[in-house]
Order: sequence, then C-alpha cells, then structure tokens
Amino acid sequence: MKRLMVTGATGFVGGFIRQAVVAKDNSYGLELLPPQSMELRDAESVAIACKESKPDFVIHLAAQSFVPESFNNPRETYEINFFGTLHLLQGLKKNGFKGRLLYVGSGDMYGLVAPEILPVTENIPLKPRNPYAVSKVAAEALCYQWSQTEGMDIVMVRPFNHIGPGQSERFAVSDFARQVVEIKLGRREAEITVGDIDVTRDFTDVRDVVRAYLLLLSEGKSGEAYNVCSGKEISIREILEQLMVLAGVQASIRQDGSRFRPAEQRRVYGSCDKICGASGWQPEIPLEQALMDNLNYWEGKLKHG
Repeated sequence: MKRLMVTGATGFVGGFIRQAVVAKDNSYGLELLPPQSMELRDAESVAIACKESKPDFVIHLAAQSFVPESFNNPRETYEINFFGTLHLLQGLKKNGFKGRLLYVGSGDMYGLVAPEILPVTENIPLKPRNPYAVSKVAAEALCYQWSQTEGMDIVMVRPFNHIGPGQSERFAVSDFARQVVEIKLGRREAEITVGDIDVTRDFTDVRDVVRAYLLLLSEGKSGEAYNVCSGKEISIREILEQLMVLAGVQASIRQDGSRFRPAEQRRVYGSCDKICGASGWQPEIPLEQALMDNLNYWEGKLKHG
C-alpha cells in the first residue's frame, strides 16, 4: 500500500478522496494518511508535516478557492496558493520525497476564451482574470519548473466546475439547492436569489473528479497538465430549473447585482480528450444525479442539522 497525503483533506473534495480510498472495492492500492496539521504560509510547519507523514503520493488540494474573496484579499490568496505550494515543494524535497505530487489548479486559469475556439484545450494560453486564477497559474508554473529542474515527479490538473453533496453554499449550485430545499420545507418564500445565471459552465460530479485525480497518480505524465471536465456546457439557469423540477418546487427568480462577478465569461466548456487518452477516465455520474444528491444533502442538513 502506497501512502497518500492530501493537503486540504478536510475540505469538500478531500472528503470524497477519503471515501474513494477507504472503499472496500477500491483498486488504487493507497493508504490515506491522517490529515496533517500544517499552515501553508509557514514553511517550517509544512516541512514538519512532510517529515512526519513520509508520503509516497501527495494530492495538493489546499487553497483559498473562493474567487470573490481573492478580490477582497489578494495578498492572502497569493500567500496560501503560491507560497504555500512553494513551501510544500521545499518541505517534500527536504525530507527526501521520491514519489508523485498531483497539483490541483483550476479551469479558471484560462481566463477569457473566445466562443469560437471552445472547447478549452490544454494548449490554450493561460490568461487569468482574477487574483485566485493568477495565484493558480503562478503555482502551476512553479510546479512545472520543479518537475524540470528539481527532479520532482509532478502532474498538474485543471478542474472545471465540480459539484456534489456537501459543497459550500458559497458556490452557486449548492446555494441554489439550499434555497430550493428551504422553499420545499416551507422555510422561505417561493423566491430564489441569484446572480448572473445566463452564462454557461462545464460541471462534473466531484466523485468523477476524485476518480480522475487518483487515476493520474499512476497514469499521468510528469510535467503535463490535464483538464478535468465533462466536455459539455450548460447554463446556470438550466441548472436552477432542473433543481426546482427535481424538488417539485415552483419559485420566482430575483437577480441580485451584488452577486455578479467582475470579468465574467459568458460561455465555458472544456475538452477532456487529453486525460481520457492518458488514463481512460470518463465522467460517469449524470448531472441529474449530482443535483439530486445535492438536494438530498441539504434536505437532510436542514431537517436534522
């Protein structure tokens, strides 16, 4: 069994990695290490965690990942996402790490992509348009450099939007699911507050995303970046309408200008051809199931706490 360390293990995606690795029918051959107590902005803290864990594989999830917060506090975002990644690389090297690191970036790194050249492939230049995306581009470039000059085995991924039960309500689909369930339970008026919902995005169930990450630990090529996405676009409005249909709820929609993000792209969807070719990965969980699971999560949480 190979020892797997996951930074950000207690977060949304980290929880699903745990489920996949400890499942009785898993074939990954991994032992998930207990979550490490580390402060990414503190190089010594990270080095100690690397020394104590002695991993064979690392999935680097930990990040400040909320785009609006990155505008409010760009310095903290850079310190966590870029310098935190540097501290991790240094800590692993200092402690003789000889395994593979999977660095988790973001599809947001591509920035504004003209509709006529969609879907987004890995060859499109990275042109980030918010501080979060800037920090992710910088950290991925750092990982690439280390894969070339420091002899470290590093694979990079660029996941597009992912959804699933338990996601923070700071993210649109989970927020909509919560509002829909509150209406269903009679806890709010039949009105849903939204931002700009007439844009398209590429959504993948978090469990499919996790499967991609775990496959790339063995199948990816060092120094390469891979999109993790469904290859399909759907509007946020359609997502909201599906949630209401699945919950049996009718409601009016109120747009709130404060929820609109700057530098918003109207259409986005990616190409997953590269990862499919490298690992055989394909998204398997239908969007309807992901949305239903999200609704069920919120109904359980709101009923039982």
